[in-house]
Amino acid sequence: MNTSLRPILIVMLLLCLAPMPYGYYEIVRVVAMVFFGAMAYGYHKAKKDSLMVMSGVLAVLFQPFCKIALGRTMWNIIDVAVAALLIVIIVKERKEKEV
Repeated sequence: MNTSLRPILIVMLLLCLAPMPYGYYEIVRVVAMVFFGAMAYGYHKAKKDSLMVMSGVLAVLFQPFCKIALGRTMWNIIDVAVAALLIVIIVKERKEKEV
């Protein structure tokens, strides 16, 4: 799976911790939804079911059409946790390639 865009999403998620215009958060939602949807499809093709389900759940969580109102603090926690999760996935996949 191509990991070249993951650092961009990580940075976008972490920038959500700063006070940004509301439009930025909408852009992040759309980008994250598309990204996690593509990840879910890639993991489906690779037959990595647990990562596919996780990516699908994240795509639904970030989708901008029927917003999930969790409050700023909770969204900040989610943004940091998802960014950390993406970092862990990147590191694990790089180690798998080396072996």
